[in-house]
Amino acid sequence: MKILLAAINAKYIHSNLAVRNIKNYALEYKEEIEIGEYTINQSIDFILKDIYKQKPEILAFSCYIWNINYVKELSKEVAKVLPNTKIWLGGPEVSYEADIQIQEMPEITGIMLGEGESIFYNLLHYYHGKITSFASINGLVYRNIENNNKNSENRELNYIEDGIEIIQNKKISAKEVQDAKIYTTGTALQIELDTIPFGYDKMDIELLENRIIYYESSRGCPFSCSYCLSSIEKGVRFRDTKTVLKELAFFIDNKVPQVKFVDRTFNCNHRHSIEIWKFISENDNGITNFHFEISADLITDEELEVLKTLRQGLVQFEVGIQSTNELTINEIRRTMKLSRLYEVVRKINSWGNIHLHLDLIVGLPFENYESFGKSFDCVYALEPEQMQIGFLKVLKGSYMYEMAYEYDIKYKSVAPYEILSNKWVSYDEVLRLKDIESITELYYNSTQYVNTLNEMLIYFKSAFKMYESIADYYETNGLFEKSYNRIGKYELLYYFIVDSLPKYSHEKLRNCLIYDLYLREKVKSRPKFAPDMSEYKEKFKYFFMKEEKERKYLKGYGDYNSRQISNMAHIEVFEENKEKYYILFDYKNKNLITKNCKTIKINI
Repeated sequence: MKILLAAINAKYIHSNLAVRNIKNYALEYKEEIEIGEYTINQSIDFILKDIYKQKPEILAFSCYIWNINYVKELSKEVAKVLPNTKIWLGGPEVSYEADIQIQEMPEITGIMLGEGESIFYNLLHYYHGKITSFASINGLVYRNIENNNKNSENRELNYIEDGIEIIQNKKISAKEVQDAKIYTTGTALQIELDTIPFGYDKMDIELLENRIIYYESSRGCPFSCSYCLSSIEKGVRFRDTKTVLKELAFFIDNKVPQVKFVDRTFNCNHRHSIEIWKFISENDNGITNFHFEISADLITDEELEVLKTLRQGLVQFEVGIQSTNELTINEIRRTMKLSRLYEVVRKINSWGNIHLHLDLIVGLPFENYESFGKSFDCVYALEPEQMQIGFLKVLKGSYMYEMAYEYDIKYKSVAPYEILSNKWVSYDEVLRLKDIESITELYYNSTQYVNTLNEMLIYFKSAFKMYESIADYYETNGLFEKSYNRIGKYELLYYFIVDSLPKYSHEKLRNCLIYDLYLREKVKSRPKFAPDMSEYKEKFKYFFMKEEKERKYLKGYGDYNSRQISNMAHIEVFEENKEKYYILFDYKNKNLITKNCKTIKINI
């Protein structure tokens, strides 16, 4: 039997852990299962062609908010060209209101609810004749086309569509499964993580070269945030820590560039997290980076002592702050000690060895435009490397979905169900915040304008007001509708400075822009506002000839000659208050977190 597990990822760089877990869990059918990984950037026709050529008898899609529209369209077309193929859906985007979704998608056979490993395994038992009825399988919603469940008590008749029953199997307990001697391996919603084989092998790693490798050491979340589907499942389950360490060793031995933990709150179990952090520190290969989503306020002093010693760039943290408004935090059922969070983030930031990514969400209850601005300022003051502004997604199954009427939430009818307005923010304000988010992404999150932005902040009441002002400038001048290269973005920021800030600030801010520009790389072309350096050409040439012999400033350049060194470093002349000074940019020595090079003030 030919079985295809189809994963449509958001980007090429992503990989899909779910389909690998499902394939490896169905061990006895593993040779029959193929994985097809695609992206939403590929055309429907390309994906359809690839699926058609494989001609699977069973096709299963992994469904999320970013790909559900693709899945729906593909299912329609696959059913036309492969009419005998059984199409099954699974994943968070179809695990709620599944009966309604089946009604909307007549071409699919059914939907798997919740965790898919054991459900899909049992589904294959059915198709191989080892189970006689769908009713024996927990967590299915399906069309009873074969009419094989008439006498089963393990079903709920949702409705009849064109004479065919739409059935949702009850969630049987593990004891009921055992007592009934049903051919199954576990309940639909929860599975022991240690029963899932490791999702990767040597061939996988080679095929996924230069992609992010996803890994999980736990499922569930200790919190009950109203906007998140993780709040529905109670409790957290962990993969055995010894097993986790063995699997992480595989990634380290194979020099995987990045491993991203999908654990919702990685550090909710102190012993589990500290053992893992100690292990990756002791076995660091100098290449592999590990990404964790954490609650910063839960980090203990013992953990801080370990984290402080980590190699620069070994780990990166994502912290979902979402809001600093206490009313909002309470209303969304979030447990968070802001004072401890601030303390921990500042400590981590002071070491300069861990990349920090902090999140905010627009559209939460009691967070109006002004309040969001305050949350923005609080998070900005923590100086993370990345500051992400997200917009509330009203997910089916979440408490926020249930409260949509109470909060007067208007949101998009199709995935990703993003907010348009609510009681506290109007659509006009959401649009303005979208612009601010774009400017934050463009200038702050690129980390290429750090010195300029810090200097500019002097002339504004707050960071939020500064980004609001830049966004208004872009909107007024129609700049959002165009695309710009790197030099163009620097020039636009300079034009904003000239048009918006006091004249006495222009010289210093121009210097900051040039300094920031060369911190990242030796650019071939210069912005229009940068002074001509041609008069210094011979002076610079002499400096590098001298440096070839003396190696006074540049370390790590081996046997390179002066011409080679001059191509790998840069000298810029700055003038402020009629005084000139020289800065040497050393591109062989870069900060692994900021990606900026070392700079040295020199005499020529």
